[in-house]
Amino acid sequence: MAYNNNNKHHSYTPFSLLSIVIILCVSFCVIEARSPFACDPKNGLTRSLKFCRPSVPIHVRVWDLIGRLTLQEKIRLLVNNAAAVPRLGIQGYEWWSEALHGVSNVGPGVKFGGAFRGATSFPQVITTAASFNESLWEAIGRVVSDEARAMYNGGQAGLTYWSPNVNIFRDPRWGRGQETPGEDPVLAGKYAARYVRGLQGTAAGNRLKVAACCKHYTAYDLDNWKGVDRFHFNARVSQQDLADTYNVPFKACVVQGKVASVMCSYNQVNGKPTCADPDLLKNTIRGKWGLNGYIVSDCDSVGVLFDNQHYTSTPEEAAADTIKAGLDLNCGPFLAIHTEQAVRRGLVREADVNNALANTITVQMRLGMFDGEPSAQPYGNLGPRDVCTPTHQQLALEAARQGIVLLQNRKSSLPLSTRRHRTVAVIGPNSDVTVTMIGNYAGVACGYTSPLQGIGRYAKTIHQDGCSGVACNGNQQFGAAEAAARQADATVLVMGLDQSIEAEFKDRVGLLLPGHQQELVTRVARASRGPTVLVLMSGGPIDVTFAKNDPRISAILWAGYPGQAGGTAIADILFGTANPGGKLPMTWYPQNYVEKVPMTNMNMRANPSIGYPGRTYRFYEGPVVFSFGQGLSYTKFTQSLAQAPKDVLIPLSSIRGFTNSTLSSISGFTNSTMLTNGVRVKHKKCTTLSLGVDIDVQNTGTMDGTHTLLVFSTPPSGAWSKNKQLVGFEKVHVAAGSKQRVRIGIHACKHLSVVDNFGIRRIPMGKVEMADCDRSEEHFASQNREATSTEKKYGELVPKKKPLISKDHERAFFDSADWALCKQGAGVNQKSTAAVETLRPKLQRTPHQQLPPRRPACTSGRDNLGE
Repeated sequence: MAYNNNNKHHSYTPFSLLSIVIILCVSFCVIEARSPFACDPKNGLTRSLKFCRPSVPIHVRVWDLIGRLTLQEKIRLLVNNAAAVPRLGIQGYEWWSEALHGVSNVGPGVKFGGAFRGATSFPQVITTAASFNESLWEAIGRVVSDEARAMYNGGQAGLTYWSPNVNIFRDPRWGRGQETPGEDPVLAGKYAARYVRGLQGTAAGNRLKVAACCKHYTAYDLDNWKGVDRFHFNARVSQQDLADTYNVPFKACVVQGKVASVMCSYNQVNGKPTCADPDLLKNTIRGKWGLNGYIVSDCDSVGVLFDNQHYTSTPEEAAADTIKAGLDLNCGPFLAIHTEQAVRRGLVREADVNNALANTITVQMRLGMFDGEPSAQPYGNLGPRDVCTPTHQQLALEAARQGIVLLQNRKSSLPLSTRRHRTVAVIGPNSDVTVTMIGNYAGVACGYTSPLQGIGRYAKTIHQDGCSGVACNGNQQFGAAEAAARQADATVLVMGLDQSIEAEFKDRVGLLLPGHQQELVTRVARASRGPTVLVLMSGGPIDVTFAKNDPRISAILWAGYPGQAGGTAIADILFGTANPGGKLPMTWYPQNYVEKVPMTNMNMRANPSIGYPGRTYRFYEGPVVFSFGQGLSYTKFTQSLAQAPKDVLIPLSSIRGFTNSTLSSISGFTNSTMLTNGVRVKHKKCTTLSLGVDIDVQNTGTMDGTHTLLVFSTPPSGAWSKNKQLVGFEKVHVAAGSKQRVRIGIHACKHLSVVDNFGIRRIPMGKVEMADCDRSEEHFASQNREATSTEKKYGELVPKKKPLISKDHERAFFDSADWALCKQGAGVNQKSTAAVETLRPKLQRTPHQQLPPRRPACTSGRDNLGE
């Protein structure tokens, strides 16, 4: 998508404002409800047909309609711009609409204008993910779907939205990382499920408000890097990484989110195009995960697998292979052109085409598109008055506030004071931008507040761009910027990136600030007579080590792309109207990381033998600029373990491969494969294997604030990765001087399991470490991860170099069958930690079979479960 580069805000004369009001009033008065998509009650030819009767079960209606279509009519329905079937009273339909963080006009299904001049533009997804607030994500989805339904009722939008993007932000250079919820699969999966729930609604009877789509399945996170593009890239991915990382958000989207669609990607995975791989589509998405919806290709990707990847010899074979693999809808014309001949040649059956149509038409019927008059249906009352409402725009502002991350705050320089900082120099190429703040896959915003405008509501401002755009190719304007900083009581530098640097089909080569931006920051900080605050706008991480280490830079904020209200949110954080509570959803690496790691290497885990450092906080072994989960507040929080379950046992029915005939061979669990390989999880038997950990969060500071609890687990040592992984998080607002109790739900099979080399999820036997880290500034004092590592023994922490966690952290262990509180001095400052027995299988044993004796908790030495 091409974006307007004119980021400046506009001022209007009173006359022009009056003119706009008059035009809007006229538009609102003349709007008419859209005509029915199908089954118009005024059409006597179709209103009596079975597929038009809402009282008939949907599956019966679907097959009734398919039975009335000719082959040619069916084929014209296999593409995004589906053709009309006039003889059956069915209009044409455009499937492609986008709603990544607001109703967007990137796809042809949405048209702004008339009564719908814009829609609420929320922060880009990477920013919203930094809030770690599941209820916020769902609330945003509800607002977006309200506005989408309103525009549909007005005839200016569809009901099928190809959002969200839930790919893992694997590589910091990826231009589309901004669209994703970040690098952690649990975080991405929870975001996917909650945003989809907000979009699709919770209506009874399998009905949909709008139909969401999780994309791009799978292992897609390279667009165009050093001559390698997404149309030709073959992602070589291990079964372990597929199951453990890349597929996790998509599974959550289907299983927990009940999404109505999944989009397959351009790239190949292990030599097969994703849109032509039956194992990925038919067997996994629809088979194992149970998709209730349709599978759509990324736009022109069916053509790409034939024209660019040369996967088949003929276009008819490409059409047949994708349909047989489980593809239901082609974004692009390829299937409309080549499917008929594929059927005639016997490459694909008409029954396969019917099955594809059944999936797409079912979704349309769940949306009410075959129920006649739209205004008489649920959501039929929504219209222009329900778009860009004050409530919706307030939510956009709140989302931006919650997503902004305070990365550094030397000597509590922030918040600024309206009394002491009456004049603020606002400097930088992103200091007065508007469109930049909404990132990509955006629509037309209701309105904008730039950072300059936002800060201007608190103080007198002196403004200098410093650079002509974020490319910052010269330093000619630096002198004026330095002069502004000398005159002001405080200086705010708004720097970073925009869509000219990172975007779809534009991956970065490095991680440093573009052009001369670093020089501008350093020179202005040196000239500033007051505190200097660096505000970064970007989707991906930036190596700002120079600023982190510069004592003249008082504070660093990351705002991501904060949406239409971004300038207000930034100013509210700077002046303390809002207390920052965001946490980074991705690791910020140093520049030398990308100099030795090609984007084309899809391996997540480190391989020291070849100098490969691994990817994301879960597997990366090396220094960082800022870590996943890092984020500060203007107040201080402490946590303490309040309550935890006493017993976590796995019933035999949850374990595959263990029967009465094998029990005798594992009596005592000595030298068994279960000890070394772990317990293979049969997920359908895992529904009751959950535990709740209650943690008290106390605000010991002087300012109300919102705290994010991040809970990590580390599997037993041995064959498993030693790196921690996020297993749960919770957002809680705590008033100054008060305490809140928070429950973190941990599902044993999902969160305490690991994936082996064959892609099989197992629960390892032995010591599992659980840690609740608030990611305080003290914790991140060192850039070297090894400097905060520990050696673990049963029931105690023994620091190797320095404590892994600060005095505000609690640490718990899973290792033997009960939660038993015991005093631990090392590494936790004499606070209580919890030692618990791990997931010992609860076997249905015969009288002659005995479990090994349970050793008392909180003693040293190895237990007889092994590690």
